[in-house]
Amino acid sequence: MEERNASLDEIIGQTGFARNAAILAAKEAVNENDETRKRFEIMCRAAFSKFKASITIQGVNAYRDDLSAINIIYKSLQQDREQADITNIIRQLHSIVDEAIVTQAYPSVAEESAPYDISKIDFDRLRREFERSPAKRTTVQNLKTAIEQRLQRLLQQNPARTDFQKHYEEIVAEYNREKDRVTIEKTFEALLQILSDMDDEENRAVREGLDEESLAVFDLLRKPDLTSADIKRIKAVAVDLLEMIKAEIVRIHDWRDKESTRDAVLLEIKDYLWSEKTGLPEIYSVTDVEEKVSAIFEHVFRVYPTVPSPYFASMAL
Repeated sequence: MEERNASLDEIIGQTGFARNAAILAAKEAVNENDETRKRFEIMCRAAFSKFKASITIQGVNAYRDDLSAINIIYKSLQQDREQADITNIIRQLHSIVDEAIVTQAYPSVAEESAPYDISKIDFDRLRREFERSPAKRTTVQNLKTAIEQRLQRLLQQNPARTDFQKHYEEIVAEYNREKDRVTIEKTFEALLQILSDMDDEENRAVREGLDEESLAVFDLLRKPDLTSADIKRIKAVAVDLLEMIKAEIVRIHDWRDKESTRDAVLLEIKDYLWSEKTGLPEIYSVTDVEEKVSAIFEHVFRVYPTVPSPYFASMAL
C-alpha cells in the first residue's frame, strides 16, 4: 500500500466520509491492473493466515488494527466482485459524481432492484462522470467483472460468440500493459461499447425470428455467402433439428453416459442434416455437412445433459 501512496492509517483513524474516501483510495491503488489486484489478494490471505497462526504470541495484538484495515479493503474487493453488474456500476458512478456533498434521498427498494435498460443509457453522460470519478480503476475492474460474467453466459449458450471473447481479451491485455489516465478512460469506453454490443447480441434472436436455443444451432449451421432463401431454409432446419434432438434426449435416460446412446444421437443429427427433405441446402459440400454434424453434436453434448437445458433454464423463468 505504501508503494502506491495508500494509507492503512487513514482507514484506521478516520470515520464517516473521510474513512470511505481512504478505503476508496486503497482500492484504487490495488486495482491498478489485474496483476496488482491478484497480488494484493494473495498477500491479504497470507496475512490473515499468519495472524491466526500467531494469535498466542505476545505482542501480536499490536497489529490487529492493521489487519482489520487490510480486511476491510479485501472484503470490499470481494463484495465488488460478487455484486458486479451494470446497474450497480452506473448507480455508483452517478452517486460519486453527484456527491456535492449534499444529503440525497435514498432510493426505494424497487428503484434499487430495477435493472438499467442498456439501450436507454446516456453513454455520453457516463463518460463525463467517469472522467470526473476518483474511482476510475475500481470502476473499470467492476465493469470487467460484470462483462466477464455476462460473456461467460453468452458463450455457454452459443459457442459461435467467440469474437466477443477475443475482443474483450484484447481490451484487457492493452489495459494491463498501459496504466496512464488516457488508457483507463479509453478502456472504459471500449468496455461500454462491448457491453452495448453484447446487449445487441442478446436481442438478435428476436430479430432473426428465433429463440436463443435455436439461434445457437442456426449460428453453427450457417456458412458465408448464403442467399436469403438459403438462410430461411437453414433457420427452419435449426428449429426442427433442435426439436428432434430434444425429443431424442428426453427418450434416452442419461444419454451422455454410454457410447451407444451418444452414437444414437450423433446418427440422428447426421441423418437429419444429410436428408434431402430435412437437411442442408445443396450449397453445402460433403465436408461442410460433416463439419456441421460434429459442431452440432459437440454443442448438444455440452449444453443438453438434460431437457430443458440448464444453460437456458433461467431464460424460461
